[in-house]
Amino acid sequence: MRTRPLKVALLGCGVVGSEVARIMTTHADDLTARIGAPVELAGIAVRRPDRVREGVPAELVTTDATALVKRGDIDVVIEVIGGIEPARKLIMTAFEQGASVVSANKALVAADGAALHAAAEEHGADLYYEAAVAGAIPLVRPLRESLAGDKVNRVLGIVNGTTNFILDRMDSSGAGYSEALDEATALGYAEADPTADVEGFDAAAKAAILAGIAFHTRVTIDDVHREGLTEVTAADIVSAKRMGCTVKLLAICERAADGASVTARVHPAMIPLTHPLASVREAYNAVFVESEAAGQLMFYGPGAGGSPTASAVLGDLVAVCRNKLNESTGPGESAYTQLPVGPMGEVVTRYHISLDVADKPGVLAQVAMVFAEHGVSIDTVRQQGRPDGDGEASLVVVTHRAADAALSSTVEALRNLDTVRGVASIMRVEGE
Repeated sequence: MRTRPLKVALLGCGVVGSEVARIMTTHADDLTARIGAPVELAGIAVRRPDRVREGVPAELVTTDATALVKRGDIDVVIEVIGGIEPARKLIMTAFEQGASVVSANKALVAADGAALHAAAEEHGADLYYEAAVAGAIPLVRPLRESLAGDKVNRVLGIVNGTTNFILDRMDSSGAGYSEALDEATALGYAEADPTADVEGFDAAAKAAILAGIAFHTRVTIDDVHREGLTEVTAADIVSAKRMGCTVKLLAICERAADGASVTARVHPAMIPLTHPLASVREAYNAVFVESEAAGQLMFYGPGAGGSPTASAVLGDLVAVCRNKLNESTGPGESAYTQLPVGPMGEVVTRYHISLDVADKPGVLAQVAMVFAEHGVSIDTVRQQGRPDGDGEASLVVVTHRAADAALSSTVEALRNLDTVRGVASIMRVEGE
């Protein structure tokens, strides 16, 4: 067994970083046995050195992250500070020094993964980022390695715990969006500024990473169609229940039917209660993978939090350190297909449209004509008059599968009908 320890620099010591430091310290003997050599935490870069960090050796703390990465004796850099800069510059510096990198930074990998992989390859280093998607759930490595000989056609998942908690509360208690968000904030699931979660930015970054790995092509966060859940109402939840569905914020990555392109999108959707993702409750994550040989696979577990994310980070650390000992590297970027990312308009799925219409004869026929003119076939229709007798009715239309562009033009034409007072909501129906 090698006696010189592998030295690790930790960038960031917040919720995740402090848990990584704690486990590396308390489980040092186990890590040594699993890796085949001692592993030593050589330094921890932080922004606020005076902050109390229980279980973190104070003598290792520094505010000079660049100097730590440039020391020359660092074998692995763990980056858990998040954001684009200075994380990107520090990771590039680590590669230039010959160090491998373990990162939990979904935003950076989704925005600039190609450049990071290229730098890692140029300097003979590893870039691992299991913790960037779905916390402790083993997902990146199974897609990148276990399914490397298979053809993945679709990845469908709940990859943000905050939004799943909110929608779960809306479904189980009848709460409105604002009320459910307040509860999520009080319990610590939502940040003081929840924009990244509720507007879908967090899920979109993860969707970009998953699509790139699954389809062996380059997908960035800018390629991902994104819609948040702030417009989801209690009425949408009730309508979903009437259809035997529930509402989830889904990340969906698909290969086109002809195999010539891929799409990646994040938006709320109704899914049947019979689908495995429908039973994912609270702040849990789950990802459903469909491939040609393996068939349908589901990965489920806690998608965030200090301990779960630290588990994924340390799993990558063990793998990277083993590669260091063997003087090898693990899998890098696989983008050989170079498939284009298609626009949202090409996506084909079903739709649930709720309209406020005039409560009088002939309205349904007018609405049906508009759908027919734009090539969107209607599956079911439900019309109900308002109890307050204001001359309006609620009309709910569920379509067969149609292109998103066709549905958009249909809705635009519906808005121009005198008998349509408003389009209350539009939601896709997935998972069938």
